[in-house]
Amino acid sequence: MASAVPLSAAELSAASAAQIAARDEQLKLLRRQLQLKQFELDTVLGVAHDMTARDHSVDELYHMLRLTLQGQRNVVQLLLFAHEGQDFRVRLALGCDMATAEKLKLTRALLDAEVREPQAVEDLGLGPAWDRYELVLPILRLRQVVAYVFVGGLRSDYDRQQLIPFLTSLANTLMGAVENRRLQAQRIADAAVRKEIEIAQEVQAMLFPRTLPNDGHLAIERSYVPHTEIGGDYYDVVDIDADRLLLCVADVSGKGVPASLLMSNFQAGLRTLLRQGVELATIVPELNHLLFRNSGGEKFITAFLGIYNRCSRRLQFVNAGHNDPLLLADNGTVQLLKDGTVMLGIMEELPLLRVGEVEIPPHSLLLLYTDGLTEVFDADSNEFGEDGVLAVLHRNRYLPLPKLHQELLRSINAFSAHNAQFADDVTILSCRFK
Repeated sequence: MASAVPLSAAELSAASAAQIAARDEQLKLLRRQLQLKQFELDTVLGVAHDMTARDHSVDELYHMLRLTLQGQRNVVQLLLFAHEGQDFRVRLALGCDMATAEKLKLTRALLDAEVREPQAVEDLGLGPAWDRYELVLPILRLRQVVAYVFVGGLRSDYDRQQLIPFLTSLANTLMGAVENRRLQAQRIADAAVRKEIEIAQEVQAMLFPRTLPNDGHLAIERSYVPHTEIGGDYYDVVDIDADRLLLCVADVSGKGVPASLLMSNFQAGLRTLLRQGVELATIVPELNHLLFRNSGGEKFITAFLGIYNRCSRRLQFVNAGHNDPLLLADNGTVQLLKDGTVMLGIMEELPLLRVGEVEIPPHSLLLLYTDGLTEVFDADSNEFGEDGVLAVLHRNRYLPLPKLHQELLRSINAFSAHNAQFADDVTILSCRFK
């Protein structure tokens, strides 16, 4: 066996130099990679800091990312589609104008958020308009696809595997900031709505009378069950003088703050006219004019207004498009109080007005209510209606008024197919004459 020929000193020196050169080249590569990683980390951290340093708008956040990406030499073509509402909308474009980008259509798989891993664009079947793009990067937050980043024009000297986490981190930072801005805007909007509701509830509470007459002439009871946090019903009982008092039930179209404000105008106008001592024939047209001026005919109020004289036992009334109050005499006969006019606020001048008048027999029961009491339906779409109310009254007319109201509410609860989830406010104002 031939023995190995020992390397000469020159050969050993050359081999050592080659190893050192290879090691140095490897160290340079690692140093470049480290510097690149540090640069990418600094970029992401810098963008995150800039996006959270102050309250940028959503559009400003997208613009900040655009400026950041424009400084990256490896990002030539880029689109960012963000999930907004029920669709994906292009919000950022590099390498083409937004008008061109907005014409690009995503496939059903993308729209349904089925693409959840980085993928070659050519495998998606998007068509020739997408030929300039090479990669699609899904951006996920809480396991939901919130955006897609399409990238094209990648340089050959750039490690594609390093671009994916870098762009993903940037896009994730952006989408997190966008979501935070939206949540913050929603919280502000919700707080404003809650404040409006509180104000409207306070206004509405001030509209209702704090005490009701219960004397030797009559007893009055009321119940109010709002359908929403701010109802559109109104009731009032006002002592005009020692002999006369006003009974009123009204229902404004719509709900919420606008309805509450319109009803407050109605009450303020009504109270002012009562203090002036005018009659119903003047009060009702004036209220109509006030409402029309404030709502321009876009909202209306149905109302029943009655003035009862304790001495004469006579009730003058106007029914302005409202549910007919029920006057139940001691002998069981029922009279519907229909005389009046159309609903208030829909036209500048009322086309007709008739003031009704009726004598109240002793021991009569008067029931005023809003349509929430009658417009209740069972599983077969049968309406509780006026007949249902009369049936309850005939059975329970001599109950104390609070118990009579409880029985009315219990009856519509039992009748309703929606487990007491009524479609409207329920207001009941009853008066028992002695």
